[in-house]
Amino acid sequence: MTKGRKKSPPKRARKIVARGTPARWEVAWHPKALDEKNAIEDAAERVAIAHVIEKLEVDGPALQSPHQSGVMGEEGSGLRELRPRRGRSRWRPLYRRADETLFAILAIGPEAEIDKAGYAKAVRLAKQRLKRLEKTR
Repeated sequence: MTKGRKKSPPKRARKIVARGTPARWEVAWHPKALDEKNAIEDAAERVAIAHVIEKLEVDGPALQSPHQSGVMGEEGSGLRELRPRRGRSRWRPLYRRADETLFAILAIGPEAEIDKAGYAKAVRLAKQRLKRLEKTR
């Protein structure tokens, strides 16, 4: 039997927060996006959406894949999607960074591979809602 080194327990990753970044990011819901979330019948899916929103509040723009991704295509330029349950959820909250400390959830649609037309509709709605919000500023 050979002498081996004892394995040390894995080190926990520490989050590094840059100076000047907010301790918690603000996430605001467009009223119609909130209605879309509340219309989801599966309570577990609503909870998964709440969890990924919490991740966005903590990590802000540092939130990484698989929890978020850019919306593909010209129609979705400038939008990002949250991916509840590391992408295994069938729902995608669509959002955009509104200012230095605020993210706006603009729409919720089905995952693109499950319902391509429904996802495209959610992207269109998010862009329309974003335009209206920018006009009121």
